[in-house]
Amino acid sequence: QVHLVESGGGLVQAGGSLRLSCAASGSGFSLSVISWHRQTPGLQREFVAHITTDGNTNYAEFVQGRFTISRDNAKNTAYLQMNSLKPEDAAVYYCNVDRLRLGLKQYLNIWGQGTLVTVSS
Repeated sequence: QVHLVESGGGLVQAGGSLRLSCAASGSGFSLSVISWHRQTPGLQREFVAHITTDGNTNYAEFVQGRFTISRDNAKNTAYLQMNSLKPEDAAVYYCNVDRLRLGLKQYLNIWGQGTLVTVSS
């Protein structure tokens, strides 16, 4: 099995910053599209940002200009830098990788366990 492990969540005051990390096991990370999503209780999981294999990025309108997604293929890790956080950004943040390999086996649509972000007003 391949795994994604998110970290970096926590409690921050409104206006503050956090950097989330998503560390992947397996191989082929550089060939994967990586995305971040978030979910608050009672609501559907929503897209936040993604980064393609050649570094192109796309953001949800509600984080545009405040969040930055990046990747370090040498470390099999993706990041989400979150600045100017608002109380409405509070959620569990999940990392998704569209494909990874372990040996000869390919895994698709892999999710991490999530990391909780709490923003106090």
